[in-house]
Amino acid sequence: MCGIVGLFLKDPSLEPQLGALLSGMLAVMTDRGPDSAGFAVYGGGSADRLKLTLRGHNLDRVAEALSAAIGERAFGTLRDSHLVLSVPKSRDAAVRGWLAAERPDLVVIGAGQRIELYKEVGLPADVATRFGLAGMAGTHGIGHTRMATESAVTTDGAHPFSTGPDQCLVHNGSLSNHRSLRRMLEPEGIVFATDNDSEVAAGYLSWKLRQGATLAQALEAGLDDLDGFFTFVVGTESGFAVLRDPISCKPAVMAETDRYVAFGSEYRALVGLPGIEGARVFEPEPARVYAWERA
Repeated sequence: MCGIVGLFLKDPSLEPQLGALLSGMLAVMTDRGPDSAGFAVYGGGSADRLKLTLRGHNLDRVAEALSAAIGERAFGTLRDSHLVLSVPKSRDAAVRGWLAAERPDLVVIGAGQRIELYKEVGLPADVATRFGLAGMAGTHGIGHTRMATESAVTTDGAHPFSTGPDQCLVHNGSLSNHRSLRRMLEPEGIVFATDNDSEVAAGYLSWKLRQGATLAQALEAGLDDLDGFFTFVVGTESGFAVLRDPISCKPAVMAETDRYVAFGSEYRALVGLPGIEGARVFEPEPARVYAWERA
């Protein structure tokens, strides 16, 4: 049993409130997942720069050392146990090479033009506070509260999982064929950092997107290729999508107004949103892709 939340803003005037709204939604899902939590926020970005979210220790001098090594300025924003590096997009290979050689202890958990991804062990409200979620702005974000029923309580096992640029996924459920999918995807260049079945689902979507599929097409293909029960909420640089398996035994509710689209594992995660009393509230149908894109 885990909790999922997601918020996609249609109204730009709400963007400064994204983190505060998402933080409240995440905290409400604590009893569905009290052992760890994580979230991804899509904020500002530049076409010529890349954001890398790193997790680890001794992060305060990383940006300085990296700048000296690549001969170009890297900027770092430190948030507790995570560091968001902003580097020239053209130096992506050099940056990753330096990290692998000089700081192999650091884990890259997210990368892209706009995505920032944070996750840790602890109560969801505490995790949100540690990283300052309430003060973050952006166009959309997703979050997850985890109750580990089949694996250890670790930060590695926390969601979201990101296996492609500006792409991430949170999952409530369990996949039965993730091992065979992993064996299929690894020769295709999809790299996995954990043994979590949800990371395999994220990798499957990355693989489909690399082949030229749209996000909706990738999710629809997953209905044939992913065996198990699942509710997915997915974020990309420009969009937000939801998919439930054909049985849909996991709870899910959505709300849409002319200002936002919101997802929660339970309705109570949505009650603090502005104008919720006038929203169209509905249960997403089984085996149907719901997707929204920025204009």
